Amino acid sequence: MLFNSLDYLLFLPAVAILFHVVPQRSRLPVMLTASLMFYASYGLGHLVGLGAVAVIALAAGRFLLRPEAAFHHAAFWGGTTAILGLMYVLKYHDPIAAVFPLVPVTGFAAPAGFSFYAFTAIALLADRYRQPVESQASPGADMLFLAWFPKILAGPIERIRPFNAELKSTPRLDLALLASAGQLILWGLVKKVVVADNLAPFVDRTYASPDYAVPMELILATYFFAFQIYCDFSGYTDIARGSSRLFGIELNENFRRSYFATSIGEFWSRRWHISLSEWFRDFVYYPVVHESDSVIRMYAGLMLVFLVSGLWHAGLGYGFGWGFIVWGALNGLFLWGERSMRPLRRRISHRWKGTWKGRLYGLLAGLVVFHLILVSWIFFRAAEIDAALTILGRIWSFLPALPSLVGSYPFTVEHGFLTALIAGLFAIETTQEVPGLRGRIRSAPRAVIWAGWYAAGFVLIFLGRWQGEAFVYMQF
Repeated sequence: MLFNSLDYLLFLPAVAILFHVVPQRSRLPVMLTASLMFYASYGLGHLVGLGAVAVIALAAGRFLLRPEAAFHHAAFWGGTTAILGLMYVLKYHDPIAAVFPLVPVTGFAAPAGFSFYAFTAIALLADRYRQPVESQASPGADMLFLAWFPKILAGPIERIRPFNAELKSTPRLDLALLASAGQLILWGLVKKVVVADNLAPFVDRTYASPDYAVPMELILATYFFAFQIYCDFSGYTDIARGSSRLFGIELNENFRRSYFATSIGEFWSRRWHISLSEWFRDFVYYPVVHESDSVIRMYAGLMLVFLVSGLWHAGLGYGFGWGFIVWGALNGLFLWGERSMRPLRRRISHRWKGTWKGRLYGLLAGLVVFHLILVSWIFFRAAEIDAALTILGRIWSFLPALPSLVGSYPFTVEHGFLTALIAGLFAIETTQEVPGLRGRIRSAPRAVIWAGWYAAGFVLIFLGRWQGEAFVYMQF
């Protein structure tokens, strides 16, 4: 039951109406039942993976709530180790067994969204280990925290304390709630069904045989993929946030107009998959690096975070994508270079703040950051190192002739249509990013604002690809 399917568009309002008409005491069972039904729609076998993680997390979590401190350390580390062990079996064992023939193959594969609710379970144990009183909840609430259907497949990765606080609220199904939730869902569907799914065929076709693809097509496909994955993943998050808002639960924003970042650090910490970045910061970086540690250890910690992130992406269950490891290492190196230049960047920003030079510097910095991320996306999309190097080599050899060939290249209607989609997305996100423009939009007459949303609906209906394409991050 994908977010971009008719089944979901019927399922969501039915569950929301039922939630708001039943008594308060029945709302948790309704939400939990709906979440299990949603996840079971991908196959009853997927519930086994969810059930295994839930049993580990809930059992260890109960021990963490006991007053005897002797249990806490063992419960936290035992539960965390068991969840990571399960992740190894489902995501990494068979790809490793394919390399070493003496290792038996299990035939297991990770269920949809497994990594996300596994990471959520580890966050639950960590929060309960550190603040047992503030993170208390019933077993039903803990189970819902893991299985909540808007976020189970691809996040955001939430934390138990704010989730529990909102779970106790009593939202009213009024026009304001419907409008804000519906607008988020509509904008998410536009990004996914109109932009991402229209870009995907061109990217798939071009990257399928990079040895034979025209270099100009490889360049376009690389740019198009950057926006495909952004719209695919941020579109999922918008739909998840809008769906959850109908039930009074606010999920993390997770994506914040990512390609407006003017530094690598800003891109990964404040704009791209924010909840996953925070998870790696809290559970990989901070346990290794402390404030009093040396600069060398800080740099090692940063690289470790990106290598672990690459390893997480690489375990696809049906093969090991070494390109993801290179993708992680590249972003670690980019951040190293940026950190080493931080004093110079701060002096430039301070000296030129509020001037045209400062604005030009911000624009150039944004372009550099975008293209560094773009290079790393080649390894991410290709998944294998050889294919990524082939693409990079063919693009690099073509660049000197690019200015003279652009004018004579036989661009098609498809090229123009896909470029127009990206231009439209960029124009809309510019109005959201620039404070002055954002203020003008918000103060516009209500009729103008609603006309814009109706236009988005028409674009969704007439330009959307409704083949039920799965979201990219479901495979991780």
